[in-house]
Amino acid sequence: MKKQQPRVILITGASSGIGRALALNYANPGVTLFISARNHDRLKITADECRCLGADVETAVIDVQDREPMAKWIIDADKKSPLQCVIANAGISAGSGKQGGEDEDQARNIFSINFAGVLNTIWPAIHLMKRRKTGQIAIVSSLAGFRGLPSAPAYSASKAAIKAYGEALRGELSTTSINVNVIFPGFVDSGITDKNNFPMPFKMSASKAAKIIAKGLLKNKARIQFPWPTVWMMWLMCTIPQSLADRLLAHAPGKE
Repeated sequence: MKKQQPRVILITGASSGIGRALALNYANPGVTLFISARNHDRLKITADECRCLGADVETAVIDVQDREPMAKWIIDADKKSPLQCVIANAGISAGSGKQGGEDEDQARNIFSINFAGVLNTIWPAIHLMKRRKTGQIAIVSSLAGFRGLPSAPAYSASKAAIKAYGEALRGELSTTSINVNVIFPGFVDSGITDKNNFPMPFKMSASKAAKIIAKGLLKNKARIQFPWPTVWMMWLMCTIPQSLADRLLAHAPGKE
């Protein structure tokens, strides 16, 4: 039997970039979307466009760092329509482009959102899905998580943590019939890349990225990684001698 796309989906960080594109990609008649972000106005635009495509949409202006409010939102959403797929997408980026490099507060904030925010999203859903013995958890990492990048230390490290955690969780939850998938985008049109003032090879539209992700989730791929030229480049960086990689990456432009 051909597997069907999920009909009840929760997405964090849905006001822009990949999160917004995923919401629009899934928005169809008969689909229920629970979407969140911190920016009310942008989130409302996403919700209105998804409703125009026929989806039922509920929004929450919420910060993924807030553990208890996140748990309440997810539990309440599940009571209304049992969640089939939860996509932990919300994240921020910064780096060492400013004079003096990345500071401590900046690094802690990135980890709080990019890693703790993922935990705050997936664990309330996992508890609910375990009871039903079914569900799908998708975690958005980054190709930057394949190797520590001096141009964005906390960002690449937080995405590496998500990578390892998601891959391990996939194995741990395999006996519960909960699928876990880790997503590794390269450069994608978003609020994050809009701030970059350097060349971004193989940059992809958010809508194309969303199609690749949705297709990969439907196939239950362990890793959904794209675009392939950037994937190969990051793999190469992980295989060449450390000293050579350090020299090559030392010339990478700083990220503000």
